[in-house]
This record gives sequence, structure tokens and C-alpha cells, in this order.
Amino acid sequence: MALALKQHNGNSVATTPPARAGFAQWAGLAMLALPTMLLGLDVTLLYLALPKLAEDLQPSATQALWIMDAYGFMIAGFLVTMGALGDAIGRRRLLLIGAAAFAVTSVLAAFAPSANLLIAARALLGIAGAALMPSTLALIRNMFLDARQRALAIGVWATMFAFGMAAGPLVGGLLLAHFWWGSAFLVAIPVVLLLWIGAPLLLPEYRAPERARLDLASVALSLAAILPLVYVVKQSAKSGWGIATTLALVLGIACAIAFVRRQRALANPLLDIGLFADRSFSVALGVLLVGLTGVGGALLLVTQYLQLVIGLPPVTAGLWMAPPALAMLVAGIGAPLVARRVRPGFVMAASLALSALGHGLLALLPVLPVLPVLPATQGLGWAVAGYALIYLGLGTLAALGTDLVIGAAPAAHAGSASALSETVQELGVALGVAIFGSLTTVVYRAGIAEHLPRGLPEQAARAVEEGLWSATSLAQSLPAGLLDEARHAFVAGLGVSSAVAATGIAALAVVSAVALRRIAIPAPRALKPSRKAAPAASAAGCG
Repeated sequence: MALALKQHNGNSVATTPPARAGFAQWAGLAMLALPTMLLGLDVTLLYLALPKLAEDLQPSATQALWIMDAYGFMIAGFLVTMGALGDAIGRRRLLLIGAAAFAVTSVLAAFAPSANLLIAARALLGIAGAALMPSTLALIRNMFLDARQRALAIGVWATMFAFGMAAGPLVGGLLLAHFWWGSAFLVAIPVVLLLWIGAPLLLPEYRAPERARLDLASVALSLAAILPLVYVVKQSAKSGWGIATTLALVLGIACAIAFVRRQRALANPLLDIGLFADRSFSVALGVLLVGLTGVGGALLLVTQYLQLVIGLPPVTAGLWMAPPALAMLVAGIGAPLVARRVRPGFVMAASLALSALGHGLLALLPVLPVLPVLPATQGLGWAVAGYALIYLGLGTLAALGTDLVIGAAPAAHAGSASALSETVQELGVALGVAIFGSLTTVVYRAGIAEHLPRGLPEQAARAVEEGLWSATSLAQSLPAGLLDEARHAFVAGLGVSSAVAATGIAALAVVSAVALRRIAIPAPRALKPSRKAAPAASAAGCG
């Protein structure tokens, strides 16, 4: 690299301009968009497929929630392990291995004959997805060294995820209109084939300078910490507190403490605990976790609202999901550009405030029937507008929050930092599904219980109590008016959950503005002058 001369205290010294990404790096980013887009596609495809899936497999309310969030929980459990594994064996290699595993498990999920087997296949998909996600972000950290270019590249990365989510409803709706629900999983096959062809040509390989063996005890402790805590969240929301949840909580906390102690004692830990000493790193992780919790709950409830309450077919519901995804596209690209002039903490706080407003709009859905709105359209535009505001905040969080986490870590620890970023995002979405899905179910059951007529067959009564999706599957055999009461009970639960989410996200906006107010994306500048480079610079200048 050419060295430039600069006067420093009367002496000629050399400055090295920052390494900026060229065509090869941007082409590599385009290749990384494939697995990123696939993961976004997989999210919205399954949400729209849930009603069709419920008709075929007849899952219970608990099984339905596990079908939705087993994927996210397993990703969250294995991301740290996969981030360290990628540092050791090569991030591109792990990306390709994970893609192949994702394709195979997608086929298993597509042809699952029962709810329990589908849950198992979704869990395996989560493990495969955990190999994809940190590899993409870690490679971006290695390919884009300039801070502003990296922020924009991560914004593009977040946008590609949004594009997958935007395409998911439309693709899923078209597939469900002509094929069975399992076809939604098979879209992974062509994407994986393209990745296997292009990645060796366009993506560099990177391994950490000091390769260490994977500590299996740390892997076991990380899983033993995360999974019991997840169980506590789901079971306590569904059935209240009991001996099982208490034991699971104690086990999870004990394993988490043991995991942290082991990482501090190891020379080459699975997770570098020292990363949390950076304030922007730890605060950004917390904002991502809480922010994505609200998104996960909204994603589950709004997709069901469009299909089961308003009665839109999958294709039409998919089209109505496009405007929110477009809002996320705009935020993912626009937020890094705005953050060049406005501090990221303030940009994130403003977008979170808009997200809180979006949750507030959803919280008003139960009272819309008494407002002067047109009956044919009541709730639809309101729900889409609220959801779009939520996704606007998601795009900003995914771009700026992720960049704060990745940028705070050195390149050698990019795998660990990427894994943590993706862990909290996936865990946030999964927790949102569990918390707000369970809260909505509690409100729903309380509301529908008083409307169950005497003499209703036990099987039908049980189906109505399970949830709106199971009640809808028996619509033809239910007494007149009961399905409408089930819809009203579901909307009431959606309203309560959205009000809780609005309050939490509004508080998070304040935290973001205060805690991240001093963090800024640095402008491009030359590296600090080095006197040792002066002779070489002089020679270069005279040559």
C-alpha cells in the first residue's frame, strides 16, 4: 500500500490510509446476501403456513408455539458454539457446511408427518441456521475494515434479511395456494445450491490466528444455561409457577454462572467475556434483545390476525405484509447514512419510539369495532400501519445495533461478537413468540371460557380453548356465533400483549438515547502517524 508524507512536529512521517473495500468485497457481500435472505424467508414463510399446518397436523397450542420458536431457541443455544467453531475451522467452510445441513433438514421438515416430528425438524434447522448466521457477519467484519463502509455493509445485510421477510409472505402464499404447507420449507434447496457454487469464488476464508480446540464442556454449559431458562419463560406463562419451573430456573442460573467462570479461566474461551467491558457492546446487545422481543410477538400475532380474524387468504395476507417489510428495507439502508451525522443512539431511540407507537396502534385493535370506521376494512389498515412502524424500528436496530456490536470487537473475535449479536436477536424473537404468544393465549382462554355453550362436545370445546387456529379448523361444526367470539377473544389478547410491548419499547427508547449518547460512527481518517515508518516514507517519496 502506498504511503503518504505528512509533516508532524517538523518531521516527515508516514500515514497509512484506511483499507477500503473494492469490487471483490462488495461482490462477496452479494453472495452473503443469499443465506441471509434465506433465513429471513424462512421466518415469514412458516408464520403464514401455520393455519394450513394446523389443519393438517392438529397441534395443541403448546405444540404450535414450539413449532414456531424451537428454531429460534436452538439457534440462540448454538450460535456461540458455531461462532467459535467458525473462528477455528474457517468461517467460509462453516458457512457451506451449515448451508448443506440447512437444506437436508428443510426436506425433513417439509415431510414431517406429525407435530412432534416437525418440532424436532425445526430444532435441527435451528442448529443448521446457527452455523450460517455468525459466519455471514464475521466475514463482513473481515471484508469491510472502514467503519463507515462496514456500517453500510451491515445495513445491506439487514436489508437482505428484510427482503427475505418481504418475499416470504408472497412466495409462501403462492406455494400454499397450489401445494401443501411443507412446500414452504423446500425453497431452501435452490438457494443453497447457488451458495455452494458462488461462495468458493467470491468469499475469502478466514481463521483466527490462534486456533484452539472447541471446549465441549463450555458448549454443554451454554446449552444447559439457555434451554432451561427458555423453558421457564414458556411454562410459567402457560401454566404458572411450579416445582418444575423453579428447578429449571435454578439449573439455568447455575449453569450460566459456571459457564462464565469457565470462560474466564480458559486461555482460549468459547466466548470472550472481556467483550462485555465495552459499554457500547453490552448496551447494544441489551437493546437488540429487548427490541427483538417486541418484534417476535408482533410477527406471530399480526400474521394470525390477518388470516384468522380478517379472513385473508395466504397470498393476500402476504401482499399486505409487504409494506412493513419495505419500511424495514428503508430503515436498514437509511439508518447507517443518517448515523453519519446523528449519533447512533439517538437514531435508534427515535426508531424505537416509532416502534412503540406501532405497538400502541395494535393495542387499539380491540376497540376498533366501536369506532366510526368502515366495517369492511376495520382493523386491516390499522394493523398494517402499526406493523410497518414496528418493522421500521427493526430495520434500524438490525443495522446500527449490530454494527455497534461487531465494530466493538477486534477482527480475531468477530466470530464471537457476531454469534452474540445473532444470539440475542434470535433469542429476542423467540422470547417474543413465547411471552406474547402465551400472554395472548391466557387472555384468549379467559375470554372464550364464558362463551362456551353447554352441551358442546368435549373434543370441540377442547379445540376452541386451545387457540383460534384450532377453533378455525372446526369452523363448520361449531355453534353459530362461537367462532366470532373466539376471534374477539383473540383480538383482546393481541391488544393486551401489544400494550405491554408498547410500554417496554418506549422505555427502551429512553435507555438507548441515554446510554448510547456518546457513541459515534468515526469518519474516515488516516491511521495514527508512526515515526518508524518515516525512512520508508522518504524512500517512497524519492522513488
